[in-house]
Amino acid sequence: MKKVVNVLSVTGFMFFGAVQSSFAQEAATESQTFHQILKQNFIDGGPGFMGIVLVALILGLAIAIERIIYLNMATTNTKKLLANVDDALSSGGVEAAKEVCRNTKGPVASIFYQGLDRVDEGVEEAEKAVVSYGGVQMGQLEKNVSWISLFIALAPMLGFMGTVIGMIGAFNDIAVANDISPAVVAGGIKVALLTTVFGLIVAIILQIFYNYIVAKIDSIVNNMEDASISLVDLLVKYKK
Repeated sequence: MKKVVNVLSVTGFMFFGAVQSSFAQEAATESQTFHQILKQNFIDGGPGFMGIVLVALILGLAIAIERIIYLNMATTNTKKLLANVDDALSSGGVEAAKEVCRNTKGPVASIFYQGLDRVDEGVEEAEKAVVSYGGVQMGQLEKNVSWISLFIALAPMLGFMGTVIGMIGAFNDIAVANDISPAVVAGGIKVALLTTVFGLIVAIILQIFYNYIVAKIDSIVNNMEDASISLVDLLVKYKK
């Protein structure tokens, strides 16, 4: 969770720094840049719902970046690890193989260590340990991913809520002015549509990160399962 807070802080400082610098800059020409248009539309959308949607984006990106870093660090060359464990078992026995696992980062090495630690109790016990600890490591890989899916669902919902409130405001303006002219309702409708657009943009961005993270987790889990089967085979051969 500390990593999430750190990434969130950096992201927040970057965002507010960009907004502050954009306010400090003066337009040199009449044409507006994309950044200026985006900033103006964000302001026109209203600080209430637009700010909440922005917070959902920052939190979602912070968790996504933390997960991507963690998953990249958890990726292990399983073929090389299996070869090293096999050599260690042949030359130095179980303790040498456990030392190889201790010096290797990643969930696969941790699973191997648990299996090797119980090999003296029999191959079946070692296999049970591998399966049980594999479930623990899978939980670590999927940690906080559900929060990203929450923000993906929450961002467009907040945008739609802002749209409904904006439409209500537009109809209130019509009632007050007793006039249905476009000039009366244009402001409220614009605000309503901007909140929806920004909510959908946030959901699309987070969905891309979410799909990448899920694919990465599936790849690591498949490698874990294949490597676990190979480890059991090595233990059977070692016992014989």
